[in-house]
Amino acid sequence: MQSDVDALIEILDLEPIEVNIFRGVSPDENRQRIFGGQVAGQALVAAARTVDQDRTVHSLHAYFLRPGDPNVPVLYEVDRIRDGRSFTTRRIVAIQHGRPIFNMSASFHIDEPGLEYLEQMPDVPGPDTLPTRAERHEAAGIPDDGHMTALDTRYVTADPFNREAPLPPFQRVWFRADGKVPDNQVLHDCMLTYASDMTLLDTTLLPHGRTWHDKTMMMASLDHAMWFHGPFRADEWLLYDQRTPASTGGRGLATAGVFTQDGRLIASVVQEGLIRRVKG
Repeated sequence: MQSDVDALIEILDLEPIEVNIFRGVSPDENRQRIFGGQVAGQALVAAARTVDQDRTVHSLHAYFLRPGDPNVPVLYEVDRIRDGRSFTTRRIVAIQHGRPIFNMSASFHIDEPGLEYLEQMPDVPGPDTLPTRAERHEAAGIPDDGHMTALDTRYVTADPFNREAPLPPFQRVWFRADGKVPDNQVLHDCMLTYASDMTLLDTTLLPHGRTWHDKTMMMASLDHAMWFHGPFRADEWLLYDQRTPASTGGRGLATAGVFTQDGRLIASVVQEGLIRRVKG
């Protein structure tokens, strides 16, 4: 039987259609729209397929333009903007029904020595001391929807099912792929990109005492940026240290650092999203 992680790896393994054109599909889940992290992860896969293996992604900047339809494939068109001696730049457009639903610029860099400084990881409980996904759902009396089960997630801060008052503007979540991932750094980068859309926008609701389960709120990712600071494994525990500096005009902004369990910062993430009250 195929594991959830193997299924995710298969989702990220795009089909080449033509030079610089790839096709991706969605998992067979009951969703109204494609999970944004899936499109971002697949777009990064498409870009990486056109880049020399001596360089890895160091940054990406993306915009979510339209909701993705999970019932039809997504076409990814890659524009080879620049191939330099140290940096490679790609632009990727995701298309469905003849219209762009997402675009991304991604930059790749050779391994190069330089000045070194990394922010320290906050002192938090380890993942093995925290409730599992199944335990959280059981305690809340809420059925598991089966979405994103390829990731093992453990909440250090307030559980998403138990928020009834405004909370401090940050949350911390341990996560890892719930199974073995092949030794391919590009795949680990793409899996982190997939996971980075998880819980981040929800952080912007904490000061308002709300959660993404709140039916009075409409939420959607608008733009997303990442910077990668070094190699890591997505199947080992990573701490997602998230905070929100602002929410205004129906939008919320969240920033985050991603740390390995031994305290090394391996990525920085920024996202703005729609957090609009539903008119009733």
